[in-house]
Amino acid sequence: MALLSRKRLILVKTEASYGTDASPAGTDALLVRNLDIIPLSGDVVSRDLIRPYLGNYDQLIGLTSVGITFEVELAGSGTAGTAPKFDAILKACGLSATIVSSTSVTYAPVSASFSSATIYFNVDGVLHKLTGCRGSLTMSCAVGAIPTLAFNLTGVYNAPTDTAQPAVTYSAQATPLIFREGNTSSFSFFSYSGVLQSVDFNLANDLVYRELVGGTKETLITDRKPAGTVMIEAPTIATKDFFTTALGSSTGNLTFLHGTTAGNRVTFTASQVDVLNPTYQDQDSIMMLSVPYVALPTTAGNNEFSLAFT
Repeated sequence: MALLSRKRLILVKTEASYGTDASPAGTDALLVRNLDIIPLSGDVVSRDLIRPYLGNYDQLIGLTSVGITFEVELAGSGTAGTAPKFDAILKACGLSATIVSSTSVTYAPVSASFSSATIYFNVDGVLHKLTGCRGSLTMSCAVGAIPTLAFNLTGVYNAPTDTAQPAVTYSAQATPLIFREGNTSSFSFFSYSGVLQSVDFNLANDLVYRELVGGTKETLITDRKPAGTVMIEAPTIATKDFFTTALGSSTGNLTFLHGTTAGNRVTFTASQVDVLNPTYQDQDSIMMLSVPYVALPTTAGNNEFSLAFT
């Protein structure tokens, strides 16, 4: 029987201990876009034996892991103080969650005690279980589009099985808003409230999958280098001189609020960013300024950025 690609779903749940199946259920279903999986990602080792004839050598699979990528819409849970349904994935990307009841859920980076998630990927009755998942994320926000968070995660391989899809319940994912004037506000970049076209952010976690003898099959987060790009209408030099800023050593802020109602507002904040090389781009015969940046921590650490759902 042919497997229908449209009949795909994923279930996600935070693991109590690394690599231990958290057994996500239908209530842990996550609405995603651009879902793809590498069901078996293993190093191929050739035997390369010396023989008196031509032909291929036996190929052996070495380390085995599973990769999965998908996007979620950048929206809240629908209830202020309640985490969005992709909470487990945000934590698996090296973020912590600080919850203020009935008010906010704020995510910020950590450098130790990383969380992990179990992901069930089911395509029309074939189940792939990914345990010990950790990964990274990118945020993309552009005028006229739905802002998204794109995730790439690596987990431990488990043999797939024929397992019927469960009945699923989608919750804690509010309807997204288009990134545009009226829905998006409070933009500030180096204290300049310019005309914003787009902003993106890459957490850029370094991921390493290890499977050593006597050790644990594990995906490790070994470093991060968060960075991104802001595109605005090019200002006059007198209004804001990003070229001098790039040549200097000063840092500034980057923040915006997306959403208008409680439970579906998201605030991105990077309080200490360093501008790199601004470049001009033409858009609709209007000169735009594309400004790359890197997000820096203060001496306190683990505060390069935050993502607050209110």
